[in-house]
Amino acid sequence: MRNKTVIVTGGSSGMGKAMAKKFTAEGANVVITGRSLERLEAAKADIEDPEGQVFCIEMDVRDPEKVQHTINKTKERFGSIDHLVNNAAGNFISPAEDLSINGWRSVIDIVLNGTWYCSQAVGKEWIDNGHTGSILNIVAAYAWTAGAGVIHSASAKAGVLSMTRTLAVEWGSKYGICVNAIAPGPIDNTGGAEKLSLSEDARRQTIESVPLSRMGQPEEIADLAHFLLSSKASYINGECITMDGGQWLNRNPF
Repeated sequence: MRNKTVIVTGGSSGMGKAMAKKFTAEGANVVITGRSLERLEAAKADIEDPEGQVFCIEMDVRDPEKVQHTINKTKERFGSIDHLVNNAAGNFISPAEDLSINGWRSVIDIVLNGTWYCSQAVGKEWIDNGHTGSILNIVAAYAWTAGAGVIHSASAKAGVLSMTRTLAVEWGSKYGICVNAIAPGPIDNTGGAEKLSLSEDARRQTIESVPLSRMGQPEEIADLAHFLLSSKASYINGECITMDGGQWLNRNPF
C-alpha cells in the first residue's frame, strides 16, 4: 500500500482510526473523514505522521455534495484515490416497536445511503479515469443472523452486504474493481461497543457469547483491512470476512 491513497469514512475514532493508523504505518496516504473536524484533527495527532500522509476532511456521508467535495480535495492533495473504506456508521439500541421514524432514517441514511453515495462517487471517478481500485465496507454479522434491538442497523448492514456483492460482480466484471466487506464482532474501544453494551453485566454476557472469551481489538480489524486492500488479496472479490471470535456461530452455547 506504499504511496497508495485511502479514504476512510468515520476515521476519527475506533476502527476507523485504527485502520488509518495501520495504513499510514504501511506507507499509504490516508484521508480520514467525519462530521467533526476537531475530532479528526485529534485523531491525526494520535497517528504517527512524520511525512504528512494523513489529511482530514470534514464530511457527512449523508450529503452527496460533500462526498464529491471530499473526492475533489483528495485528488488535489494526493493526485488520485486507490481505496475506499466505508466505515461511517450510526447505531443505538431500540425495540422495533419503539423506533422512531427519525431514528430509522438516521441510521439508514448514514449506513446504507452513505455507503452508496461514497461508493458510487469513487467508483465513477475510477471508471471515468480507467483506474482500478478497491472498496471495503464494514458490516455486521447480525445482517444475516438478526438481533433484537438493532432492526435499523441490521436492515442497513444487510443492504450494504448486498451492495458489496452486487458491485463486486458488476464492477468487477466491467472494470476490475474489487469490493469486499468485514463483519466485526464485539470490538473494544469503539462507538458500537459503547452503545450496544450498556452495562458491565451486558459486557460479561457478550464476552461469554464469544468462543474465544474476549472482545476484539480495533487493531485486529485494521490488520485484516490492510490485507484485504493489499495486492496479496487481489483475487478476493465479493467476500465478507467475519472477525468476531466465532460469536455468530455460537448460537447454542454449552
